[in-house]
Amino acid sequence: MATFANDKVSTSSEEGKHVPGYTLDERRRAALAEVDNAKFSWFHFKVCMVAGVGFFTDAYDIFAINIASTMLGYVYGKGQVLSTNQDLGVKVATPIGNLIGQLLFGWLADVVGRKRMYGIELMVIIVATFGQAVAGSGHAVNIIGVLIVWRGLMGIGIGGDYPLSAIISSEFASTHIRGRLMTAVFANQGWGQFTAALIAFIIVRAYKGSILHDDTATWPHIDQMWRILIGLGCVPGVIALYFRLTIPETPRFTMDIERNVQQASQDVDNFLSTGTYYVDPDAAIERVQAPKASFRDFKEYFGRWENGKVLLGTAYSWFALDIAFYGLGLNSSIILNAIGFGSPSKSLTGGIKVYTNLKNICVGNMILSAAGLIPGYWVSFLFIDSWGRKPIQLMGFSVLTVLFCCMGFGYDKLIATQSASKAFVFLYCLTNFFQNFGPNTTTFIVPGEVFPTRYRSTGHGISAASGKLGAVIAQVGFARLRNIHGPNKFVGHILEIFAFFMLTGIFSTLLIPETKQRTLEELSNENQDGFIQGPAQPRASPRA
Repeated sequence: MATFANDKVSTSSEEGKHVPGYTLDERRRAALAEVDNAKFSWFHFKVCMVAGVGFFTDAYDIFAINIASTMLGYVYGKGQVLSTNQDLGVKVATPIGNLIGQLLFGWLADVVGRKRMYGIELMVIIVATFGQAVAGSGHAVNIIGVLIVWRGLMGIGIGGDYPLSAIISSEFASTHIRGRLMTAVFANQGWGQFTAALIAFIIVRAYKGSILHDDTATWPHIDQMWRILIGLGCVPGVIALYFRLTIPETPRFTMDIERNVQQASQDVDNFLSTGTYYVDPDAAIERVQAPKASFRDFKEYFGRWENGKVLLGTAYSWFALDIAFYGLGLNSSIILNAIGFGSPSKSLTGGIKVYTNLKNICVGNMILSAAGLIPGYWVSFLFIDSWGRKPIQLMGFSVLTVLFCCMGFGYDKLIATQSASKAFVFLYCLTNFFQNFGPNTTTFIVPGEVFPTRYRSTGHGISAASGKLGAVIAQVGFARLRNIHGPNKFVGHILEIFAFFMLTGIFSTLLIPETKQRTLEELSNENQDGFIQGPAQPRASPRA
């Protein structure tokens, strides 16, 4: 049984003996207080790294296709470019899979446990990524179709990582560092995106001689290049898998869903002091009476406006943000080519033209990541626990509205000359910066904080899935609209549409509460006094 530094006993003068000063309900609150007030430790760092490596892998696998699709076009496309439907298919398959995975794994993590599901989603990612790298075609199936299936399956695994990593980070974190811990986890997305471009650049440079002397009808070495680029996404996932499978269950799940306060108290003592945990298989389980998740309870909880508006705010804010974030992120190569930034000289032909184009795309993506994406995450890290989530999100949506208006309404003039295109790239980098020092970070953090434990992962999954619905709409819309009136002629108007959705995000942000320096239980909008109503019927069977 756990012991607490501030444990106490009360004296009954009538019976003349000591009785425990903590009821089960008070013991729960004491254990939660230990978690909420704990100093940053090696265990917190381990949680951050284990969850962060997953997000690094997710971002690498999602955004590597941005460059790989150009390579696929040279090898399998007609006229050395993928058709609109083919390009859309390989890019939109992953967000569709994300949507399914976020809903499915979000719900399962609340039903069977965070620990039991953590690692399974990474196995799915590893298998599906490897499947893409060795994909082939036959008389009955086209390789693009095979890749779409594998990327959809990979998307399910990546989708599951969102609620699981967010909730595990949130529930283990101390109140005063929770925002920074979750931001540090999510910031690995920027490094994953940058690494995808860097690895692609290294591969292109390594294959330069082969590309220059390749058969221009089939480009066999470019076929090797995209497979290596995609396949390397397995490596960080394999490294992280063991650590994910051995991470302990969160004490909040053990207390509030498994309703085993004694085991949770013991877990808190163990992981805060030694960074490990132990479950006695022979110990009797002391269940308690606490609110249980059910469809009826779900409707009752979120049917109250003070709770329902929060879910609406987190879900729509993520939806609006991902319209632009994935609309830009998965199409940055197209946009860079559309404005002529880094495009190879028209005098070049054959292998040197292909090599120059691929190299410039890689460099352009590295510039966009290093100049905007990565700094944005870490500026958020500095201010998330002092300034707060809501002000950062409001500021981000407001600035993004202005930036997209400038890029959209001024698009024709910004691409008219080479110097003007550099100004466009600067504005593009600013949008990346304020997406991450803004709603891209906060829409990940807030849903992991504002819901009660029994619905925390489900609520995060619903919010994240709403975002991926926006990503799907953005991809389909971008593919169908960008060539209206000619190749890439409608890109400026698409940016104007993005500006509109950033404006709507300002209003949805008003629905969410400020979460900085507040405990998860306080944010749940549920009375914590009497949350546990006493012991339930004892069960002798060991905890699974």
